[in-house]
Amino acid sequence: MTSAHPLLAPSGSQDLAAEPTQSGWIGDLETTISDAFEPVATAVSNVIFYAPTIGGVTFPLIVLWLVAAAVIFTIYFRGIQFRSAGLSTKLVRGTYSRRSDPGEITHFQALTSAVSGTVGLGNIAGVGAAVTLGGPGATFWMILAGLFGMCTKFVECTLGVKYREVHEDGTVTGGPFRYLPVAFERFGKIPTKVLTGIFAVALFFFGAVGGNMFQANQTFAQAKEVTGGDDGMLSSAGAALGFGIVLAVMVGAVIIGGIRSIASATARLVPAMGLIYLTACALVIGFNIDHAPGAVGSIVTGAFQPEGVAGGAIGVLIIGFQRAAFSNEAGVGSAPIAHSAVKTKHPVSEGFVALFEPFIDTVIVCTMTALTIVIADTAFYSEQRQIVADGGPAPDGVVVTSNAFETFVPWFPVVLALAVALFAFSTLITWSYYTMKAWTELFGRSPRSELVFKVVFCSFTVIGTVISFGSVIDFADSMLFVCAIVNLLACYLLLPVVKRELRSFRAGLKDGSIAPVPKEERRMV
Repeated sequence: MTSAHPLLAPSGSQDLAAEPTQSGWIGDLETTISDAFEPVATAVSNVIFYAPTIGGVTFPLIVLWLVAAAVIFTIYFRGIQFRSAGLSTKLVRGTYSRRSDPGEITHFQALTSAVSGTVGLGNIAGVGAAVTLGGPGATFWMILAGLFGMCTKFVECTLGVKYREVHEDGTVTGGPFRYLPVAFERFGKIPTKVLTGIFAVALFFFGAVGGNMFQANQTFAQAKEVTGGDDGMLSSAGAALGFGIVLAVMVGAVIIGGIRSIASATARLVPAMGLIYLTACALVIGFNIDHAPGAVGSIVTGAFQPEGVAGGAIGVLIIGFQRAAFSNEAGVGSAPIAHSAVKTKHPVSEGFVALFEPFIDTVIVCTMTALTIVIADTAFYSEQRQIVADGGPAPDGVVVTSNAFETFVPWFPVVLALAVALFAFSTLITWSYYTMKAWTELFGRSPRSELVFKVVFCSFTVIGTVISFGSVIDFADSMLFVCAIVNLLACYLLLPVVKRELRSFRAGLKDGSIAPVPKEERRMV
């Protein structure tokens, strides 16, 4: 989210800090808050994003932590993500699901809910910056890291369902808030409470600011840009406040119904926004199809023989891994919260479904964005590549991607703006659920507590469109990856549990105790 860390923004966010949207006392307020918070944000960011130099390029250790886990898990489960596409597809379609299974939502709804939190502005802005900084070859390493990250999602989402709690009213609490205490109980009660509490506070802070305020701010910024900018219909006094209120009402209308309402919305939103965006990418690629063979060739050769990239092949590998790791959130611990609400009796079944998340987010959406940029090969893209090669600043990723769209039709950035709005809204409503679970972990679970949270969350949505404070957002970014440190440590400790669940599920498939359910009894998509 910051210029200091152009690729370290989570997937649901844009990569540069939001610029102030208002002047006067509002501008003074956000400046005061940012100035007061800056020392704290800088100190925390320096620790979380500590980046030693490798091959002439800085490499944040948090990326190594995420990628190493993905590789280790893949080896431990013998590449399960590469051998289970058929079974995963059947599970998503509800082949083994009964309407009477415990939980709140279908496998398909759980998948779309989680994907809506990962497929976001970073898939547009972040990839534009990555391909410009690392060249086409960054795409190769991005895909590879995404494929390994599929196994991380398999592990954490299986655990999320394994240790979930189904309440008397049918609602579910699961994810890291239930398996962290199990993983850390061997260290004693105090360390367990401290680590789980750190995770909850970190997740809440990011959800309220990065997953809410920043999304609202950037949605208004995009809407203002396509309606005429400073001279358009949204430039008048009070426009940001009015936009924020409308957005908050829309968000509130969805989240008031809990995960079932969110899942119902995302089950429609995710396919729609994916179709719009991927169709737009396909049209740009088709319009420039004569450049396609050369672009694919440059992606492969550029991964090992890059030109003009600091650190050479190591540099482009790091950039590609960064984009993938920070795009699909594999290992962060957010997705298991949504997946834990699934209707199933077999925890590992949701692990198989969750495999698709990094594939959709990174291997498909991020790769299509990268291909669009590389194949369009605009003059602006070449100019930005040269600026980076000469030691200049990181580019504005959104502008790089927007220029690629403009090669097809001059007004195509409007389509991009629509995709950005859908991505941001879906991220908002999904992170409301994640943040609420952190809230109830800290303040208790009751109808009153949850209602208070929803009012607070929607209020932050309004504030986000009117005011932005970069240092607070920097701190929120750091908090998200505090979650990854705690979550992956728990996943390592519970790997044997996941393996036992996998063996039990496979044995059930083999002996017929787990069999396809008649269509009339299925919990359908």
